[in-house]
Amino acid sequence: MRKTFQLRPEGKHPDRVLDAVKHEIRKYIKRERRRELPEGVDFWDFDCKFGTAQDTAATVHLAELTGLIDGIAKAEGPQFYVEILAKHGQRTARPAPPDTE
Repeated sequence: MRKTFQLRPEGKHPDRVLDAVKHEIRKYIKRERRRELPEGVDFWDFDCKFGTAQDTAATVHLAELTGLIDGIAKAEGPQFYVEILAKHGQRTARPAPPDTE
């Protein structure tokens, strides 16, 4: 998903538009996670970028998106760009904790 969302369309309440945008992003992520995993892949991971425009988008973690969207909305920004791309994820073993004696 690569999309620029308008937060202030004429004739629509900004709070409802914000809720609709968040819903669309969550729906996309759920749909991507439902896809069948290829052989040797543990889960679907996501590469995300966020910014006020496509040119200024910076890499962010998926869990940070909602907070960043809320920040743009509080600052009354007119739009934002989000890019979410699914990728293969591999689980790694946790390192063993050091023995304390």
